[in-house]
Formats: sequence, C-alpha cells, structure tokens
Amino acid sequence: MITKKLHFPNFYLSLIVLLALFGCNKKSHIIKNEKSNAAYQIYIDYAEKYFADSQYNRAFFYYNKSKLACNPSEEKVKIIYSLLRMSAIQQIQGDYANSETSATEAISFFNKKTDNQYKIAIYNILGINYKSLFDYENAIYYYNQALKIAENELQKTILKNNIAVIYIDKQNYEDAIQILTPLLSVKEVIENNENYARVLDNLGFSYFKTGNSKKGLDYINQALKIRKQIKDDFGLTSSYQHLSEFYDQTNPVLSCHYAQLSYAKATKVNNVNDRLKSLKQLIKNSTGNQSKKFTEIYFRINDSLNKATQKAKNQFAKIKYDSTKEKNENLVLKAQKAENALELERQKNKNYVSYFFIFLGIITATFYYYYWQKKNKKEKQKAVYESETRISKKLHDELANDVYQTMAFAETQDLQNPIKKETLLGSLDKIYALTRNISRENSKIEMGARFEEELKEMLSGYNNDHVKIIIKDNGDINWQKIEPEKKIALHRVLQELMVNMKKHSQCSFAVISFDSNEKHIEINYSDDGVGIKDSLILKNGLSNVENRIHTINGTIIFDSETTKGFKVKIAIPK
Repeated sequence: MITKKLHFPNFYLSLIVLLALFGCNKKSHIIKNEKSNAAYQIYIDYAEKYFADSQYNRAFFYYNKSKLACNPSEEKVKIIYSLLRMSAIQQIQGDYANSETSATEAISFFNKKTDNQYKIAIYNILGINYKSLFDYENAIYYYNQALKIAENELQKTILKNNIAVIYIDKQNYEDAIQILTPLLSVKEVIENNENYARVLDNLGFSYFKTGNSKKGLDYINQALKIRKQIKDDFGLTSSYQHLSEFYDQTNPVLSCHYAQLSYAKATKVNNVNDRLKSLKQLIKNSTGNQSKKFTEIYFRINDSLNKATQKAKNQFAKIKYDSTKEKNENLVLKAQKAENALELERQKNKNYVSYFFIFLGIITATFYYYYWQKKNKKEKQKAVYESETRISKKLHDELANDVYQTMAFAETQDLQNPIKKETLLGSLDKIYALTRNISRENSKIEMGARFEEELKEMLSGYNNDHVKIIIKDNGDINWQKIEPEKKIALHRVLQELMVNMKKHSQCSFAVISFDSNEKHIEINYSDDGVGIKDSLILKNGLSNVENRIHTINGTIIFDSETTKGFKVKIAIPK
C-alpha cells in the first residue's frame, strides 16, 4: 500500500511534533480545561481513533468537522489542534502545498496565550513542507522560529539536525558540519541512540562530501553499527544509501551492494521515497538486463506514488468543500427559521416591525454574500477542472505514447550498444521537451509591467521552420490599467488559439494584431491554413476560448466561412 505512511521519512523530521503532541499530552489538556463543546468532543474522538489506525482520509474528515464546530473567538486552541493534525495528515500523504495552507491557517489563531508546543509543531511542519517543495530558505526560517521557543535540549537538537539536513540538500556541507559537530557532545543526543546515530550519519556524509573521506566513512560506520544494534530499519536505509554514494566512484560493485541493502530495508518498512532513491543508485551502477529491470521497477513505483498523492489531494479538497457546503446550507436553514419567527413576532407586536426589517436585511445580506461566494467558488472550481482536463489530455495525447514506446525500447533493446543507448537518450530528451512545453503552457502569468513582453514572447514562441508568426501592435494599449482577470483570460485564449493553429491549421503564417479605442481592446487573429468548415468541430474544439471571453464580458467572432484560412475577432471592454 503506497498511501499508508506514504512519506515516512518526514516522521524523522517530525519527531518534534510527536514530542509536542503526545509527550506533553496537550489534547487532553485542551478538552478538560476549555469550555465544554459536545460536538467538538465527538468529532475529535473519532478523528484521534482513525489517525491512530492510519485511516487518514476519515481522520481528516473528522478533524475538519471538529474545527468547524468551534467558536473562532473562544476556542482558538481547539482550532489550532485540529488544523495541526489536518496539516500533518496532508504532509504524510505528500500534499505539501495544502499542508502549508492548513498550518498557515493555524498560525492566524496564535496569540500570546498559545502554548509554545503548538507553535513549535506548526513551525516544524512548515519547515518540512518547504524542504519537500525545495524552498530551502523558508524551511530554514521556520525551523529557526521553532528553535527560538524550544523548551528542552532534545527539541533543540532535533531542530538543529533538521536545519543541517537543509544545508546538506543545498550542498553547503561546511555549514552542516558546523551545526552537527557540537551536537555530538550534547547529553540528550548521546543518551538517545536513534538521535546520536542520525547526527553521526549526517555528519559523516557531510565530511565525505567535503573531501574528508576517511573521517566521513568512520562516522557513517559508527552510525551503521548503532542502527544495527537497535534494529532501526528506517535509519539503516539512510546509512546504506550514504555508503552507496560513498563507493559510487571508487567501487561500483560495493556501491551497488549497499544500494541493494538500502532498497531491501526501504521495501521492508514501506518507505517509498527511499526505495526510489535506492533504485536510482542501482540503475546507475548496473548494466544490461539488471539496469532495465531496475528502471522498470522505478517507473512503476513512481507512477503509483504520483497517482496515490493526487488521489489524496483530491479527497482532502472534496472533504473541505463538502463540509463548507453543509455548513452554509445549515446557515441558510437557520436564517429561514429566524425569518419565520420574526414574522410571527411582528404579527403579535407592531412595535417590533422596524427591528424585524433591520434583522431581515442583515440575514439577506449574509445570504447573498454566501451565495456569491459559493458561485465564485464553483466558477473557480470549474476553471480548475477544465484546466486539469486539458493538461490530462495533453499528457495522454502528446506524452503517454512516447513514454510507452521509450519503455518498450528500453525493455527490448541492448542498452550496452552505443547506438541503442543514444537512441534511448534521444527519446528521453524528447519526452523532457514535451513535458517542459506543457509546464510552460500552464505556468503562472506575469501580471505586472512585463505582461505585454511575456505575452508577445509566448506568441513568438510558436515560430518555427514551417510557421511564421507576425505580431502587429501600434503600442497604444495601456496594459497596466487592464484588470488582472482580463489579462489572464486574454493570455490563455491566445495561447489556446496558437495551440489550435499548431495542431490543425496547416498554415505557413499567422497574424495577430492589437488595437484599442475608447471602450474596447480589439485583437484579430488570422492564418492561411485549411480553416474549419464544420461548425460543430469548431464549437467543440474552441468552446473553452468562448467561455473565457464571455466570463470577462467580451465578444468573440469566428470566421470559418472563408474559402481559405481561419479568422478570429476578439473585443474586450476596458
């Protein structure tokens, strides 16, 4: 099962979270000393049970319920605890971006009375998330925030080790050595075999990377000996990986041996990330059929990991959406009951008429506020769905076949043959180029002063040996004054027109002109391709283009009646 303990290495880095949550028994403290909340108590008990059983989807559902059952002005600690657990679950499942969102939401409830253990746990989770997202500066920042308020030496040493790991990832090995060396003399580290071995292993790897191989190997072997004694399978995975890298250049056979040991331990404890890391070393240090075998296993595990992570993300998003929807519906029902009660009261006593209308106005305003909020949310979700569908189709149409053929080639050909090996590398380079293009088409759009420049760069990017792109612009459009929503819509529409041109038009040139008057921005597109004679194909193929333009109150006209070529006229209000 890949979904269970999906990213277990983070549990090493999250040891401080466990110390904060369980060592100090904060949950019991919250429930006993805070104002009684029956709904919260029911939800939190279910959530804790499912979390302990590693049923993370159900646990997340009830933690979210417990959060919504709290009064934000009076029960901040309960909300912080629920958000902390939700963030931890999202992190375990590899959903780092949304784990960051939950943790950041918890910070918004911090005040002077908030227990430092909760702050340490939240900051540590954020450090892990940013490390996993390769945002090392933010990771170090939040580890240091936790370090400032750490209350005992064990917490401090764990956080310092986490910071050192960041420097190792950044290849700043000297900085890592400066942090780790003093930890070897800390009593709390020496008395804890697991932590002591962890520091020794990281320090040894850092010395090896700085060129001090003898000292590095000595520390790594010390850590290996301790981990064997205490049967620390998770730690042994790391030790064997470091030894594999140590012998990578000097003894490939021994390097491969340690990579196999690392892979076996990672498989035993269901540590997917370390299995992939070990497979990379095995692929690198093996040849022939063995290399093909390890490559096939790597792709299969990585594909399963990606699917499981995406499934978890979707499930968490649905749980939050459904809970919010249910809460809003309950608010509407409560509002309707209050309105009926006020109406009856008005009939009994005319003196309360004015108060009734005031209250009714407040309820109506609240209803419309949630209505428009819900409507905007659905529109955003629809846009996200359409975007994900488009990306999925591109991956299927443009990438899947090439990946399949490349895998088939790798399985059936002798990769020791230089020509076959070069062919494989060429195929991988093509796959990389396709992936990079898909990423570029769905990347973030610059909204500032460089919008016009990046827009034209995007259009010009479709120039090639077969198609010439001509851009006409008299420069009288002040893009700085155009609303961001309109710029995003226009950028995506032109991008889709260019993709359509590239796929279907068979043209030799395309012209895009920009013009402006007092009320509108006008964009005209034309090419000398085969055109689209079937209106149904036109509607299905470019329906997303029409939808985008209509959402910003613009107009778009397709001219598919011409004998040759294809024309589009777009008008957007300023």
